[in-house]
Amino acid sequence: MMAVTSSCKEGNKIAMDNGKYVRYTPEQVEALERLYYECPKPSSMRRQQLIREYPILSNIEPKQIKVWFQNRRCREKQRKEASRLQAVNRKLTAMNKLLMEENDRLQKQVSQLVYEKSYFRQQSQQQAGLATTDTSCESVVTSGHQHHLTPQHPPRDASPAGLLSIADETLTEFLSKATGTAVEWVQMPGMKPGPDSIGIVAISHGCTGVAARACGLVGLDPTRVAEILKDRPSWFRDCRAVDVINVLSTGNGGTIELLYMQLYAPTTLAPARDFWLLRYTSVLEDGSLVVCERSLNNTQNGPNMPPAANFVRAEMLPSGYLIRPCEGGGSIIHIVDHMDLEPWSVPEVLRPLYESSTLLAQKTTMAALRHLRQISQEISQPNVTGWGRRPAALRALSQKLSKGFNEAVNGFTDEGWSMLESDGADDITLLVNSSPGKMMGINLSYTNGFPSVGTAVLCAKASMLLQNVPPAILLRFLREHRSEWADSGIDAYSAAAIKAGPCSLPMSRGGSFGGQVILPLAHTIEHEEFMEVIKLENMGHYRDDMIMPGDIFLLQLCSGVDENAVGSCAELIFAPIDASFSDDALIIPSGFRIIPLDSGTDASSPSRTLDLASTLEVGTAGNRTTGDRSGRCGNSKSVMTIAFQFVCEIHLQENIAAMARQYVRSIIASVQRVALALSPSNFGSHAGFQSPPGSPEAQTLARWICQSYRKEMNPF
Repeated sequence: MMAVTSSCKEGNKIAMDNGKYVRYTPEQVEALERLYYECPKPSSMRRQQLIREYPILSNIEPKQIKVWFQNRRCREKQRKEASRLQAVNRKLTAMNKLLMEENDRLQKQVSQLVYEKSYFRQQSQQQAGLATTDTSCESVVTSGHQHHLTPQHPPRDASPAGLLSIADETLTEFLSKATGTAVEWVQMPGMKPGPDSIGIVAISHGCTGVAARACGLVGLDPTRVAEILKDRPSWFRDCRAVDVINVLSTGNGGTIELLYMQLYAPTTLAPARDFWLLRYTSVLEDGSLVVCERSLNNTQNGPNMPPAANFVRAEMLPSGYLIRPCEGGGSIIHIVDHMDLEPWSVPEVLRPLYESSTLLAQKTTMAALRHLRQISQEISQPNVTGWGRRPAALRALSQKLSKGFNEAVNGFTDEGWSMLESDGADDITLLVNSSPGKMMGINLSYTNGFPSVGTAVLCAKASMLLQNVPPAILLRFLREHRSEWADSGIDAYSAAAIKAGPCSLPMSRGGSFGGQVILPLAHTIEHEEFMEVIKLENMGHYRDDMIMPGDIFLLQLCSGVDENAVGSCAELIFAPIDASFSDDALIIPSGFRIIPLDSGTDASSPSRTLDLASTLEVGTAGNRTTGDRSGRCGNSKSVMTIAFQFVCEIHLQENIAAMARQYVRSIIASVQRVALALSPSNFGSHAGFQSPPGSPEAQTLARWICQSYRKEMNPF
């Protein structure tokens, strides 16, 4: 009736033949409004039918009804546009406030740097004067970056009063990083701030450990934001578990929690990390909600236990989330991640993974903002999001795939994994889990539509160093050209097939696929990750010792496929599924992970800043340009981790292990061949040859065709 009343007030009129205008009666407007919601754009025949069905409209001509519906659609369009503009205005107002605060912080940082420059100049002059008068005098110049050092406090008791003291100190240090100059922040190259982008992302320079900071807008209230972010395993794929050991309430309405957290190792070449943390949740005087954390490494009689087996103890410096309510709904959020990941505990080639604040930002800080934006989008526009009508179920499925792959890469003993003896070469690591039900919370009685007698899961994994090949392009090739590396007889990892024994498995390389069909299933709003179903056609299954032709289905999760997107790694994770694919379907993931080691992406100098009018502003949510990427790919390095899992019978363990070892080695050889063909250096020796953009697969296929042709023409 509100629409009826407003239309009456507008004074709609009917143009009569005699030139006079007659106002619509309330009854006529009510009838037209009702008809509008049923059909906003009626045809000519429908308009004539309306006049016949509704006597109240009998004095209105069809042409006049057409004009009324046109005006009504125009008003509806204007109303929606006004609502959209109001929402955009609220976002821009909040972003303007955020940018003004960021500008104030940068001005403070500039003032501090000017002061330090003057201080160092004065000290240098004093040192020069002392050197001319007394060469034996030794002077110590005090650095202007003392705030970058971690303060060392005497051990404090882990009593409520002692923990509250640590919590207050953590809150102060965190806020000084989130909104102040406690860390020298450098704008992350390739990021584009804006109301519909990830946000303002900065990385650290010249501080202890590595740190990342982000500011952004999300359409969720602060309490909901805090609830989501505190559940770290739900959005941070590298987080294995967070256990709350104890909870204390403070007098000011806050909460102190003692946590034990475990993070997966990203590759097979490094151990996993664990943390003992204090988490403090409180509300500031201005109504902002704060969740801050730090490692408990200076308390007496506290829960600071030695690292668990397979883990290295790491330190989290004061970090957390500052969440402020935004006018008109939503929240402005500041995120700080500051860690010391003990880089000395990994091989030297992997240390950039633990020393790069850019990689920390891409893995942790940006993951948090992206997850919040995804949930906000699903709530505000449930029918538009790329995750379809079951966003929570699909997110849980992607988490299940990632967790299964991470468990395979890490192979923790507390999950039942044990290492098998090597065949003399240590390039492939073999693990077996004789109690996989504990690991996955499922039973292995059914897989790929066949009854299975598999009682164990065997994992073959390895890591290799790649040079001069963009991870996104290599992963895209592996995704689109499975026949170049996968074996047609083993690619499904069917327990029913492995049941027949390795002698029955064909080991021919490539070319025997009936076909691969990629069926898109879902994607995140920024398209940095997508899920799909792979249909391998005309594959052979073994059932009751008979070969049964059929199709194989793989559930596949891809990320980092776009070489222009800002991301920490490229992943291709897949698992065989039954065609019906029930909610409790067996998920045993395998796949590839490629992590760039190029430390050149990190801002090693504060002179690296972002020009908002530059060509860095491309793509969705702020991306790095192709030119920037191609300028560094000539000397880039990355590490690829491969992990393949096989369901098998425990008494066939040795035979399956030999098959798995041979299979993964053949995959490594194929990947090396593909990486060599995709490397830009292969085309550098041809003067005047310019690689066509966006077509590395075509280049590679053309190169292989030429090589094959030459080989056929010159067999000797």
